Amino acid sequence: MSATPESPSRPTVTEREARQVAEAAREQDWHKPSFAKELFLGRFRLDLIHPHPLPAGEDAERGEAFLAKLRDFCETRIDGALIDREARIPDEVVTGLKEIGAFGMKIDTKYGGLGLTQVHYNKALALVGSASPAIGALLSAHQSIGVPQPLKMFGTQEQKDTFLPRCARTDISAFLLTEPDVGSDPARLATTAVPEGDDYVLDGVKLWTTNGVVADLLVVMARVPKSEGHRGGITAFVVEAESEGVTVENRNAFMGLRGLENGVTRFHRVRVPAAHRIGAEGQGLKIALTTLNTGRLSLPAMCVGAGKWCLKIAREWSAAREQWGKPVALHEAVGSKIAFIAATTFALEAVLDLSSQMADENRNDIRIEAALAKLYGSEMACLMADELVQIRGGRGYETADSLRDRGERAVPAEQILRDLRINRIFEGSTEIMHLLIAREAVDAHLSVAGDLIDPDKTLGDKARAGANAGLFYAKWLPRLVTGPGQLPGAYGEFRHGIDLSPHLRYVERTARRLARSTFYAMSRWQGRMETKQGFLGRIVDIGAELFAMSAACVRAELLRTRGENGREAYQLADAFCRQSRVRVEELFGRLWTNTDDIDRRVVKGVLSGTYTWLEQGVVDPSGDGPWIADAAPGPSTRENRHRPIR
Repeated sequence: MSATPESPSRPTVTEREARQVAEAAREQDWHKPSFAKELFLGRFRLDLIHPHPLPAGEDAERGEAFLAKLRDFCETRIDGALIDREARIPDEVVTGLKEIGAFGMKIDTKYGGLGLTQVHYNKALALVGSASPAIGALLSAHQSIGVPQPLKMFGTQEQKDTFLPRCARTDISAFLLTEPDVGSDPARLATTAVPEGDDYVLDGVKLWTTNGVVADLLVVMARVPKSEGHRGGITAFVVEAESEGVTVENRNAFMGLRGLENGVTRFHRVRVPAAHRIGAEGQGLKIALTTLNTGRLSLPAMCVGAGKWCLKIAREWSAAREQWGKPVALHEAVGSKIAFIAATTFALEAVLDLSSQMADENRNDIRIEAALAKLYGSEMACLMADELVQIRGGRGYETADSLRDRGERAVPAEQILRDLRINRIFEGSTEIMHLLIAREAVDAHLSVAGDLIDPDKTLGDKARAGANAGLFYAKWLPRLVTGPGQLPGAYGEFRHGIDLSPHLRYVERTARRLARSTFYAMSRWQGRMETKQGFLGRIVDIGAELFAMSAACVRAELLRTRGENGREAYQLADAFCRQSRVRVEELFGRLWTNTDDIDRRVVKGVLSGTYTWLEQGVVDPSGDGPWIADAAPGPSTRENRHRPIR
C-alpha cells in the first residue's frame, strides 16, 4: 500500500525534537567494557589495555604481504603532485588499486575481499594517504562508511552476496547523508523514500557526496513517511548510482584533497527495491552511527601517516639548513617544534593501533575510543603540519612545483596543510565530536539522574530518579578521593631506565579529578549542562590527552618487550606525556576561568548588528547567491556529471 507523501518542504523541528532524534539513534546500552568510558568516570582501568593486545600471526602475515604490494604500487604508480595539480586521480590508478584488491581490504575473503584486520587496514590507509591523501579519502569513504561496512554489520545475507563481491573488486561506493541545509542535525532530513508496492521512491538532494561523482553504489539516508504498515523514520538504502532519476549535478572543488570526487547528487522519483533497504525503517541513523564507531578510525590513520611524513621532512630539512653557525634544529625555538612533531606522532600511532586492535578483538566497546582518536588525530595532525610549514619558513609556504622549478627539492608542505584541514570537519566536526563524546562520557550520570532534570518527567519519576542517584553516588563519589595514583610504587612495571610510572599515576589521579569536575558541573548547571559547550569541550579534550598518554605508555612497554626500539619508544612516550600534562593543566584552569560568558554576549551583539561599524573599510570579494542552495525536490535541470570508472 502506498503512503501519502509528506510536504516537500523541509521538516520543521524544535531543538528538543532534534535532540530526541539524535538520542534515539545512540547505542543505549554498554554490553562490553570501555577504557575511555571508565576514564571519564574516574576509573583508570589499565587492565583493559595492558598488556597491549596483538593481532593473530596469520592476520599479521596476510596484512604485511598486502602492505608490501601496496607500497610498491604507491612508489611506482601514484603521482601525488599530479593529482593535486590536475585535481583528479587518473582512471588507471583507480583501476590498478582495484586490481590489487585495495577496494576490498575490509571485505571478507569469501566475498572476494582481502579480509584485513582493522590494524592493517589502517596501516594501508596511512601508507596510501602519504602518497596521495585524495586516494586515502577515496578508499576510506568506500570501505569505512560506504556500502561494505553497513552491509557487513546490518545487511541480509542476500545483500552481502549481491553487493560485497562488487565492492571488493569492481564497484566504488559512497555514503549520502548530508544535505544543503542539513549537517549534524539529521532530524531535519528532507530526502524522502515513499513506499510504492515493492519499492521505495526517493526524492531529494544530497551534498558533499564523497566518491559520489564516480560511485557505482550509494548508501542513501532518506526519511520514510509514517503510514499503514510502515513505522517510518530515517532509513538506509543501497542505491544503484546509474538508476533512472539519479543525477550528479556538480563536482565540488576544495582547498585541499583536490582529487576528491565529491559532488551534489539529486534523486527524482528514483525507484529502489525494498530488498535494498538496510535494516528496518527508522534504523538509518543508528546504522550510520554504529558504522562510524570503527569507520572513524580511518581518519586518524591518515593523520598518523601525515605525522610520520612531517617528522621525516622536519628532520632532513632542519639538519641541512643552517642559521648562525649551526643547524636550525639545534636552535630551541625550532627544536621544540620538532620534539612536538616526534612525540605527538608516536602518541597518535599508539592511540590508533590500540583502538584498532581493540576493534579487531571485539572484547571492548570502543565507540568513545574511536571518537577520541578521530578528534585528537585530526586536531594534532593539523598542528604538526602547521609547525612543519613554520620550520620550512618561506619554503613551507611555497608550492612543491615552484620549488622544483627553481631547482630545489619539491616538498609539498603547504599541500599537506591544505589536505589535513578537512579532517577537523569530515565525519563529525571537532565541535560535534566534543558534544558526541561528552554525551557518552556523562551517560552513567544521565542513566541514574537524568529524570531529575527532565522537564517532561512526573514527580514520581523524579522521586525514583533521586533515590537511584543517591545509591549510585553514595558508592561512586568516595572512590574519587583516593587511588593508586597516590602510591609512589604504583605501575612500577613501566620503569626501565626511563620511568613512565609517574605519568600513569598522573593519569589515574587526573581521571578522578576530571570525574569530580564533571560531577560538580552537573550539580551546578543541571539541565543547563548541555548548553555549556565550552566546558564540555574542555572536559573531552582532557580525556583525549589522558587516553593518548595511556596509549603512549602501553605502546612503549610493548615495543620494549618485543625488542623494537624500546629505549627510544620510552623516550618519546616520556616526552609526549610531559607535553600532554602541560596541556591538561591549562585545560583544567580554563574549566572555571574562561571567557565563555562574555563571548556569548559578544556573539549576541554581532548577530544583532551592534558591531557592524567594525566591518567598515573593506570590500567583500564574495559572489552573489543564496547562503544555502535551493534543494527543493524535482527533476534535475543540469548535466549529469556522474563519471563511473570502468
